[in-house]
Amino acid sequence: MKIQILGTGCPKCKKLASLVEEAAKELALDYELEKVTDVNDIVSFGVMSTPALAVDGKVLVSGKVPSAQEVKQLLEEAIK
Repeated sequence: MKIQILGTGCPKCKKLASLVEEAAKELALDYELEKVTDVNDIVSFGVMSTPALAVDGKVLVSGKVPSAQEVKQLLEEAIK
């Protein structure tokens, strides 16, 4: 599973990355975390507002930092 954090490295992006890593470890996922910081790459996902979370190239949430529980639910749904 490839998990991507889309954002320029702002505090919200870092918070999302830490929530994602925590949730992925709790779920015992085999994952690779990639931080996409180039604005052109972010826009290529169709994201206009960061931070955003994508799994295997599919954007699951953008423009906000979801709660830890929401992140866990998004990752659980992505592996089904």
